[in-house]
Amino acid sequence: MIQINEANAYIQSIIGNFKPQYGIILGTGLGKLTTEIEVEHIINYEDIPHFPIATVEFHTGKLLFGKLEGKNVVCMQGRFHYYEGYSMKQVTFPVRVMKLLGIERLFVSNASGGMNPMFNESDLMIIEDHIALFLPENPLVGANIMGDRFPDMSEPYDLEMIEKAKIIATQNNIEGVHSGTYVSVTGPQLETKAEYRLLRNLGADAVGMSTVPEVMVARQMGIPVFGISVITDMCIPETLKKAEIENILAAAYKAEPNMTLIIKELIGSL
Repeated sequence: MIQINEANAYIQSIIGNFKPQYGIILGTGLGKLTTEIEVEHIINYEDIPHFPIATVEFHTGKLLFGKLEGKNVVCMQGRFHYYEGYSMKQVTFPVRVMKLLGIERLFVSNASGGMNPMFNESDLMIIEDHIALFLPENPLVGANIMGDRFPDMSEPYDLEMIEKAKIIATQNNIEGVHSGTYVSVTGPQLETKAEYRLLRNLGADAVGMSTVPEVMVARQMGIPVFGISVITDMCIPETLKKAEIENILAAAYKAEPNMTLIIKELIGSL
C-alpha cells in the first residue's frame, strides 16, 4: 500500500486538481483512441515511483490525462503482462493507483485470437465473461488491500455498459460485433492446436495474454468494468495458419476505428 500511495502522490503532484472519472487501458495496436483525448498531462511510466515499465515494442508506456467526450479520463497507453517477468501484483498495480486517483469505471481493450467459428479477423468481441483458471498467479492472493477479501465475480463486466455498447454498434451500423467469453493465458508463446481445442471446449470465444488480472482487481475494489477484444487472428485448429505479428497488427489497425467509436460514445453516454 505504501508503494501505491507513493505513486499516487507523485501523479497528483503533476496533475494537480485534475480528477479522472474513467480509466482506460489500451491493448496491442490499439492506440488510436488517444488521438481523441484532449490531453492535459502526460507522464512516462518510468517517472512514476514503483510503476512497471512497458517492455513490449507496441506499448508506448505513457499515462495520459485529459478529456474524452467531455469526461475526465486517465488512459494507459500500453499495459503490462505476466510474460514480461512481472508479478500479477505489478501487472495490476496501475489499476490500484487509478482507484486512488478517483476513477469510477474502467474500460479495457485487448488484441486477441478468435476461437469462435462465427468470428472473423478484425471483428470486435464485447467481453461478457472471462476464464482465469489458466493464470499461474492471482493478483488478489496475499494481504488484502483496497477491497473485498472474497470479491464476487458472477458479473465481472458491467451489464448496463454491455447493452449500451451493443446499441451504439447497431446505431452506427458497425458490422462484425459479437459478445462472448475471453480466456487469459500467460504467453508469450501462442497456443497449440490441441490447446485451442481445449480452450474452445471450455467455452472460450477468444484468447489473449492480458485483461483478466486487471479486471479482477478492479472488481475487487468495486469498479464497474467494460471490456472489448479486437480479433486479430483466427485460432480454429482445423484451419490454423501460422501467426505473423505484422498481420496481427494490421488486423488491429483495421478494427481500431470501430472500437474507438464504441468506447468514445459509451463514455459520452454515461
